[in-house]
Amino acid sequence: MVRKFTISDATFERSPGQDGDVYAANLVDERHGGPITIGYGRYGANQTLDETLAVDDVMLVLEGRLSVSSSAGTVTAGAGEIIYMPKGEVVSISSHDEGATTAYITYPHWRKALE
Repeated sequence: MVRKFTISDATFERSPGQDGDVYAANLVDERHGGPITIGYGRYGANQTLDETLAVDDVMLVLEGRLSVSSSAGTVTAGAGEIIYMPKGEVVSISSHDEGATTAYITYPHWRKALE
């Protein structure tokens, strides 16, 4: 079934294993039968999320800026820019003073990969 989403459709939950102001809102995931997870992310000002990626992750920055650091260096993206992070990469995702809102797609489902 073809579906359209807006950020008003999202129900944000604290990102698993984090205690900072970092939230995720899955709109399509393993419960819907497809192979990917689609959702929105929200980062408060000056937050950092450190993780080893259990899935391939694509983030589209909608508002604000994010920097992603890995062994290859640091990339910073603003509104309209995309960051790709491959499975297995150790990353540190940091928001800046204005925080950030993202849309994301992961393959396979990130929640199942954390089990």
